[in-house]
Amino acid sequence: MFKFRKIPYIHSALIKLSIAAFLVFIPFTQSSALTLKIATISPEGAVWMVKMRQAAKEITKRTDNRVKFKFYPGGIMGNDQSVLRKIRIGQLHGGALTNGNLDTIYPDIQLYSLPFLFHSNEEVSYIREKMDDIFIKGLEKRGYVTFGFAEGGFAYLMSNKPLKDVSDLQQQKIWVPAGDTIAQTIFNSVSVSPVPLPISDVMTSLQTGLIDTVVTSPIGAIALQWHTRVKYLTDTPLSYFYAFLAINKKTFKKISPDDQLIVREIMTNAFKEIDAQNRKDNINAKKALENQGIKFIKISDKTLSAWHQTGEKAREILKNKGIYSPEVLKTLEGHLESFRNSHSITRK
Repeated sequence: MFKFRKIPYIHSALIKLSIAAFLVFIPFTQSSALTLKIATISPEGAVWMVKMRQAAKEITKRTDNRVKFKFYPGGIMGNDQSVLRKIRIGQLHGGALTNGNLDTIYPDIQLYSLPFLFHSNEEVSYIREKMDDIFIKGLEKRGYVTFGFAEGGFAYLMSNKPLKDVSDLQQQKIWVPAGDTIAQTIFNSVSVSPVPLPISDVMTSLQTGLIDTVVTSPIGAIALQWHTRVKYLTDTPLSYFYAFLAINKKTFKKISPDDQLIVREIMTNAFKEIDAQNRKDNINAKKALENQGIKFIKISDKTLSAWHQTGEKAREILKNKGIYSPEVLKTLEGHLESFRNSHSITRK
C-alpha cells in the first residue's frame, strides 16, 4: 500500500512558512526607529537650538524612541547651500534654513522678502496669518516638510560709514547672501554691485575688508557677532526675512502616520514659540545695538520716498522676470492693500 512518507517534510515546510508570515505582521519596535539628522548655522544655546532640542526630546518620549533627532549646530555642516546638497545625497535629513536658500526650489518662498514690502510688524502679522499656509504647502509639494516659520525680522543696512542715500550705497562693499536673487536685484537696480558670500564667510570678510556693509536683523547681527565690526545702522527696514526647519519629505514619510502627527504637532508649537520670541528679541536687540555704541542713521522723508521707489522698481523687475507665481503674488498684494485700507500705516 502506497504511503506518503514525505508528509512530515511538507508539514515542516508549512510551519516555516506560517512562522515567516507571522513575523511579517509583527509591528517593528526599536528596529524601526528613525534618527533625523538636522543641521543649522544657529549656535548652541540660541533660542532656536534650545526650543528645537526641547521639542526633539518631547517627540522622542511621545513616540517611545521611534523618532529621534541628531542636531549639528553652529554651521559645522557648512552653510545652507552645503546643507541642502547633503540633504539631496542623504547625508542629512533636514536643516534649519533661511528663506533665501530655497528660492531655486520654490521661488515664492522669497515673496515676504521683497524690498520695502512691509512697513510695520502689524502688516507682517496680518499677511503671515493669511499666507503662511500657502507657502508651507508649496514647500511640501516640492519635497520639504516644514512646521511653520520663525521670524528673522526686518533687515537693516549696517555699515562702517553712515548711509543716508542711494549715492552712499554706491561707495560701499555690500554683502548679499550667495544665490539671493532678491537682494542682488535690489542693489543692481541702483547701480550697486554687491558681494555675494555664504553667511559663514561674512565675519571673516568684515575683518579683512572684503565687505564693509551687511544687511541683517538686530538679533542676527548680535548672534553672529557682526555688530562688533560695524559702526552704523540705517534706521529704515530694507526687507523682512524668516527661517524654518525643512525635512526631506521622502525621509519624513518613513515615519509612521501616527508618529508624523506627533512630530508635526510638537515642532509646530515649538516654531510658534521661536517666532514669538524672535520678535521680542529683535526689539530688545535693536536697543542693545544702540546701547553698545552703534549709531542709528535717520533718513529724511524725501530719501525714504526715493528708497521706496527703488523698492517698487526692484519688485517690478522681479515680477517681469516671471520668477514668482502671479496668483500668489497677487493674493499677497491684495491682502496688503486690504490691511492698509482699513488701518493707518505705521512705518517702523
